Amino acid sequence: MKNFALATILLGLSVLFTPCSAQNVASLKSPDGNIVIILDSSGKLSYSAHYKERTIIFPSTLGFELKGEPALGDSMDVLDQTLVTIHEEWEPVVKSKHARVLDHCNELTWSLQERSGLMRKMDLQVRAYDDGVAFRYKLYRSEQVGDREITRELTRFLIQGDPNAWIVEYGGYATSNEKEFMPKKLSSLNENSLAALPLLMEFEDNFWLAITEANIENYPAFYVGTNGKTNSLTTKLAPLPNEEEDGVKARFDGEIYTPWRVIMMGESPGTLIESEIVQNLNEPCAIEDPSWIKPGMSAWDHWWHGEVKMEMPVIKQYIDLAAEMGWEYMLVDWQWYGQFNTPEADISTWAPQIDMPEIIQYAAARKVNIIVWLYSKDVNRNSAYKTAFPLYRKWGVSGVKIDFMDREDQQMVNWYHDIIKCAADNQLLVDFHGAYKPDGIIRTYPNMITREGVMGNEYYKFSDSMNPEHNVTITFTRMLAGQMDYTPGAFLNVTREEFKQQTPALVWNTRACELAKFVVYESPLTVVCDHPDNILGQAGADFLKIVPTVWDDIHFLGGYPGDYVALARKSGEGWFIGVLNNSQKKEIELKLDFLPEGEFEMETWADSKKSDKEPKILEKNTKKVSQGDRLKVKLAVNGGFAAVIR
Repeated sequence: MKNFALATILLGLSVLFTPCSAQNVASLKSPDGNIVIILDSSGKLSYSAHYKERTIIFPSTLGFELKGEPALGDSMDVLDQTLVTIHEEWEPVVKSKHARVLDHCNELTWSLQERSGLMRKMDLQVRAYDDGVAFRYKLYRSEQVGDREITRELTRFLIQGDPNAWIVEYGGYATSNEKEFMPKKLSSLNENSLAALPLLMEFEDNFWLAITEANIENYPAFYVGTNGKTNSLTTKLAPLPNEEEDGVKARFDGEIYTPWRVIMMGESPGTLIESEIVQNLNEPCAIEDPSWIKPGMSAWDHWWHGEVKMEMPVIKQYIDLAAEMGWEYMLVDWQWYGQFNTPEADISTWAPQIDMPEIIQYAAARKVNIIVWLYSKDVNRNSAYKTAFPLYRKWGVSGVKIDFMDREDQQMVNWYHDIIKCAADNQLLVDFHGAYKPDGIIRTYPNMITREGVMGNEYYKFSDSMNPEHNVTITFTRMLAGQMDYTPGAFLNVTREEFKQQTPALVWNTRACELAKFVVYESPLTVVCDHPDNILGQAGADFLKIVPTVWDDIHFLGGYPGDYVALARKSGEGWFIGVLNNSQKKEIELKLDFLPEGEFEMETWADSKKSDKEPKILEKNTKKVSQGDRLKVKLAVNGGFAAVIR
């Protein structure tokens, strides 16, 4: 992997950085000059953000409240400031969106110290990209030996006007992050709100903004509320276990960096979908030789089709499915080591009715790799993973899916990092379920290949909450944070009227829509939910043999949250198109201006005239296309469209 980097110290160059007459005010511009973030320490430490001379975030406070200390962020002097231009092109080990990623921004670091009192220091690091801004803090030791305790982060986001917003509230900090993003006005939030990230907003005049975070380490994740004032968004950190809302959120006894607070901006929601800002705010790959990390598709013997009984013939049937389809993995689900979530559970042994060495050998002979499911408490009990992970590598297991963490406080964040690092040491992929949102760690530890933290296909089995509007919306909201293990591939497609909660599970969208999810949703390890009998030989199965899980480029072709989304993704010399529709029939136009010059063949899997009533029916065609062609696509109710262009 080659890196091409240019980091130049640029002090006082007004094109990028404007130090105002006072040392305590400065503005930082994005490389293209459209975005400006202004810092001010003349009173309370604050920032504001602007896009093309339009104020998007009005002056908003920065700082902290700490237990046993005065608030930090008032009356601070700038001791030193450093401006750096970052211009680096790097190659991801796992290509979620692009084969090569450009990290291009201007970065300003302020070294701050209180003018009086305890004379505490704090650094503020700010970056301005062409598609957003980000900032983080660095805190230091106190004068007393021992932990400092953060009770509140004072970061606020004073938003201009009252934009449309897509808001998800989980009702507490202990959550699996699995719920719908609802369209509301931003002013619907209040002091009691716990709005999760990413938080998407639409302003007038075609301007879009999303708040999220990146590079979360030794610090809790945050939610958003208000301070009682309209659209003055506050930062609500997930408290440590057994702490109240106003209790301790983080403890540290040395220097600590907070995560980056990320504000994505653009004139189209597609700018946010295509953005690499979250990954760019993480460190380069920490694995010396990551060549063993292989993305791919996985079969899954779980309760989607029935209760999991851990029977050898069933496991082999799913391995055979993976082999027939050319998929890289098969996921052995819960109960492979017997009853889970008990003091006696042992993740280093297999249940008596199965033979794990035989499973791995059977799979290897068919060029299929095995991933195993684990319950998080069983993993943590007596540090079981430190013994089990080396054992899994010896067995020939390729990865672990760990479930039911349902927390994102400082302790849990650190636990994630311990697990990911131990897995990397033993050449194991990691797929977290019951998980908090991704933060770009896949750049640093690409074995952290996907995670859930989304209301995915499994909800069709036991809930009436799933709907096509949700499936469209999560592309514009949850997916901004990164990879999501939605588990597509449900082939028992029915109408809304026919839908009911049952086993085997049904989905109320068309087959073409289900195929499109494999293109639209970002997950380098894509786990397919349905049973072999429902896939093999069925309409659309041929598409699942050719669709990749990693991509060389991405283009937003159109859409709106809750209405429809159309994406094109490049793989090698070919392009794949995926379109997801809501519950209203429509016709859309896709402009093929992303194609290079020349003539291409396009193979399509589309809704038919009968798909409204018979969602399993596909219409498959082949046609010639070229750059700039305008493609008319008719979408059925709850429909979709998938294509490959070669």
